Amino acid sequence: MGFTSAWAISGHTDDTIAELTPRLLPALRADSGHPDAQRRWRQWQRAPLPDRHTWHEADRAAVDSFYALTAPGHHLDDVCAGITDPTFYVVDDVWEGQEQDGIFVSIHRKDYAVTSLFHAIGPTRAALLPGWCGNFLLTAAQVHQAQPRVERALTFTPPERASPKTGTGSTTRRTRKASSTAPSASGAPPPRATSASAAWRSTSTSAWARCARPSTPPTPCGRRRR
Repeated sequence: MGFTSAWAISGHTDDTIAELTPRLLPALRADSGHPDAQRRWRQWQRAPLPDRHTWHEADRAAVDSFYALTAPGHHLDDVCAGITDPTFYVVDDVWEGQEQDGIFVSIHRKDYAVTSLFHAIGPTRAALLPGWCGNFLLTAAQVHQAQPRVERALTFTPPERASPKTGTGSTTRRTRKASSTAPSASGAPPPRATSASAAWRSTSTSAWARCARPSTPPTPCGRRRR
């Protein structure tokens, strides 16, 4: 059974971010601070999943844990969908009228965008990204502070792009010693970083990103308009 999901990154002024913060930040923190979420993150750090083509042979509990980790958070999703507060709906109240050069939207079938991205780049690079599993709310200053880490996470050398795995061999061992997060052992080729990096650089003011749960039919934000 298929579904459609989306990941959106949009740029806003600091004033807009200040208005959104009381609604969105507590929900984001509730998702990221949940014991199950922290447990799944640590599990993925310790044991990244192998090549996706072998997942039918892998530990099913580990695969399900990774899917749950990278799926949209319930607290933030309820806020954005107007469930927590029926007077606020992110499509109408945040993205309505958004200029095209101020928003990046990635729509996917049969999977979550962040699930694919995190599996491709692995936990070491994923740990460099701001926020929690694809969701973040940043002021302009925080965007600039995070940019070097984001570019590090999304930059691959030509050999890394061509390799079916990233972060393996001696590099993996050095990374394990140098970092508290587990090295990448993903089986998917790294995604092209150009579009994601460009989308990040387009948020020259403040930034807001979220994953959207499945919706049928799909809309530009991955949700059904009310």
